[in-house]
Amino acid sequence: MNRLKNPLKRRALPHSTTSSRTGLPDSPASPWNGQAVESSPIHRRHLLGAAAGAAWLLSLGLGVNLGLGSAAWAAAGKAAASGRPATILILGDSLSAEYGLARGTGWVALLEKRLATSRPGARVVNASISGETTSGGAARLPALLSTHRPTHVVIELGANDALRGLPLKGARQTLDRMVRASQAAGAQVLLVGMMVPPNFGKRYADEFAAIYPAVAKDTSAAVAPFFLKGVADRPDARDWFQADGIHPLARAHATMLDNVWPALARLL
Repeated sequence: MNRLKNPLKRRALPHSTTSSRTGLPDSPASPWNGQAVESSPIHRRHLLGAAAGAAWLLSLGLGVNLGLGSAAWAAAGKAAASGRPATILILGDSLSAEYGLARGTGWVALLEKRLATSRPGARVVNASISGETTSGGAARLPALLSTHRPTHVVIELGANDALRGLPLKGARQTLDRMVRASQAAGAQVLLVGMMVPPNFGKRYADEFAAIYPAVAKDTSAAVAPFFLKGVADRPDARDWFQADGIHPLARAHATMLDNVWPALARLL
């Protein structure tokens, strides 16, 4: 994949719920069981993947784009509190963008189906993009809040920051800003926790995993502890991932939804 020279033109805002790509066969290789499949350039690019340079450029706009207290945020907040049906904005990476899956088989699509019976009238906007980092998501957040006026924002980001070696302190600060901006717009926020494979080293893995509960505590946001619980930690985890050993197969996404649902349901 070529690097994108202009991050402002790299992707269109979503109109509905999901993106999709052709399914890939599973493989015995998986970083979750200690195999370093993420070390190759190809895996780095496709590991939740787009160009890292675009993410750094997008981060330059954080100070302006995530300023709080604007008239737009206030208007959105009033709308969110008006009692209208829930609008749930999902801001994630390839784990939420149906990378390598048939359309309609990812956890966000399964969430829509569950909401149709449990929360009629609720609307899901999937703004997830493969390769997204916290800075990339933060750059897109203001327009998403203004356009969709969500009552709830689910943030599933951070894994790509770690996989690209971006500073964890920066990822934490950016997630904090995203949560506060969403709250200022009147939305309730759910952070979806992630972990990195054990071959990153225990210290790094522990520091990364601690980001999500720390931000949730500082901002009073909700948190789902580990998105891939029951998938990446299975004895047969290699059989639940695509050929890259990183992206779960379609059959894993029901478990991923179950990991998110309890915390999300409490907010609805």
